Amino acid sequence: MKTAVVTDSTAYISKELREKCNIHMIPLNVIFGNEVYQEEIDITWSEFFEEVKVKALPTTSQPPIGQFVELFERLASEGYEAVLSIHLSSGISGTYQGAVTAGTMVEGIKVYPFDSEISCMVQGFYALEAAGLASDGEDAEAIMFRLEELKKSARAYFMVDDLAHLHRGGRLSSAQAFIGSLLQVKPLLHFVDKVIVPFEKIRTRRKAMKRIVDLLEEDALSGGDWRAVIIHANREQEAEEWREELAKLYPNVEFSISYFGAVIGTHLGEGAMGLGWMKKL
Repeated sequence: MKTAVVTDSTAYISKELREKCNIHMIPLNVIFGNEVYQEEIDITWSEFFEEVKVKALPTTSQPPIGQFVELFERLASEGYEAVLSIHLSSGISGTYQGAVTAGTMVEGIKVYPFDSEISCMVQGFYALEAAGLASDGEDAEAIMFRLEELKKSARAYFMVDDLAHLHRGGRLSSAQAFIGSLLQVKPLLHFVDKVIVPFEKIRTRRKAMKRIVDLLEEDALSGGDWRAVIIHANREQEAEEWREELAKLYPNVEFSISYFGAVIGTHLGEGAMGLGWMKKL
């Protein structure tokens, strides 16, 4: 069975890596007033953070179902018999459901939608794993089983630097945002049951990042090999310094660097930092 791999733009896999691994991408949208940008196609993460300095905070939207249908039909015409469509958590976006619906509308190809229950490059880890297995000739059902096994060890924690974005996005009350700003609270967030929820409130950025490392250490010291990714919102240098520090501490963890792009950056704001990891099987 010839199997294709699709993911959406919030996996933040570079164009070069997508092309190398034969991963197809469906973009989500960011909307500044009347201007609609396809994430990772019309606007990069660095361009986005420049735009929000001079424009009102944008809104975001999921891909239209027709875009999924068009891609799935093209893959069928190219001889693919199955497609794994790997998407950000269904608890924060309708993108996964769009893939499910589109899968019922195409003929000649079987669609296997996969809800990563997470986002950003941890979602990307699933797509990269699937692409490697598909390249090795594994069938779609075997790949889906492997992804579910990986999900058991997947973790991600995010620190938000500016509470204003969470407030404007309806995630935080005005009182909480005001008090949090006064106290310099840096909330740690994570995914539980497909949605983003607070994990802990920590007073300073340094302490928040240290707490994330403590959580990584619990898993890293449990044995086995792990892959981890540092995710930044326009803090490239800080991310690189953090990677160098962590690589020395945890030799059994393979660290990479990624970013919060336009869609996720809209909701978390500049300065956010995250760390995600997953056990290698």
